[in-house]
Amino acid sequence: MRIEEDKKLDFKDVLIRPKRSTMASRKDVDLSREYVFKWSGKTFKGIPIIAANMDGVGTFDMAKAFISDGNGLSVALHKHYPLNALQDFYKTNGTQTVWYSIGMVKDDEEKLKAFLDSGYTPDKLCIDVANGYSEHFVAYVKKIREMLPDITIMAGNVVTGEMVEELILAGVDVIKVGIGSGSVCTTRDMTGIGYPQLSAIIECADAAHGLGGLICSDGGCTVAGDIAKTFGAGSDFVMLGGMLSGHNQAEQEIVEDGGDKFVQFYGMSSSTAMKKHKGGVAEYRASEGKTVRVPYRGDIAGTLQDILGGLRSTCTYVGARHLKELSKRTTFIRVSQQINTVFGRD
Repeated sequence: MRIEEDKKLDFKDVLIRPKRSTMASRKDVDLSREYVFKWSGKTFKGIPIIAANMDGVGTFDMAKAFISDGNGLSVALHKHYPLNALQDFYKTNGTQTVWYSIGMVKDDEEKLKAFLDSGYTPDKLCIDVANGYSEHFVAYVKKIREMLPDITIMAGNVVTGEMVEELILAGVDVIKVGIGSGSVCTTRDMTGIGYPQLSAIIECADAAHGLGGLICSDGGCTVAGDIAKTFGAGSDFVMLGGMLSGHNQAEQEIVEDGGDKFVQFYGMSSSTAMKKHKGGVAEYRASEGKTVRVPYRGDIAGTLQDILGGLRSTCTYVGARHLKELSKRTTFIRVSQQINTVFGRD
């Protein structure tokens, strides 16, 4: 047993210091990024925000909304769509901004092989597991890379630099960073495992960029300011779950209670998700997610405007004309309080 004494930080622990700027308007800010992925050699150009591969967020309807939006935002589809539905979707939509998702279970791999055999090849693949630290996971990533040498692979989750390096060397283009920080994740309660998200981003970005890889911050963002902090800390992409929940694109039932409308949202390791997709919680494991009702928020367009508007505003405060400049112009200051809550947060 050992204890690390150095302070680790989360989004709530810092604010971004403003700097002098010659920018006249938020509309002058370019939020798009352009990356060439290390292993696939393919190019990404767009706003590097990804809808998480969760029920209610990583949906076909969300992907269609993002595609029509035209900003290059991405959607990681949840991994429980049947094969025929995936084939129909890939047949009728431009899918360069869509990530096909799998886990390590046999059914996922067999469905992917059947998808490939039917003549479809996803441009991007998300290999998603709760624990990215097992040698079995590293071996699986290597196998997928050998099978699909030209596909862009995002995989995780991890929170430390040495595992980021190992996964990049195993063939991953984008490492997903975050354990226990999601809004409907209970991993920290159930296991005691985790890492403050801001420090995880800073340390993992440093490790990834040294090898020509990229990272995607996954979990912990609750407001647009948190998204700005992920990019300021060096993240290349950010994945959002709870912030994008509750919309028309959720593909979930809208329920009414006392005149108010709600949509169910749950973690993919929750008992709700496992009952829906696996028939129940396996006897050897426990649920590590919760189920909540979020207020129904209509179309995703309004939320996207708020998120992108907040991010543009951050850039004007520090004089970053392009999103790629944000990390270079970010100075974090430690705080004990972020906002005045006398009348509540909203």
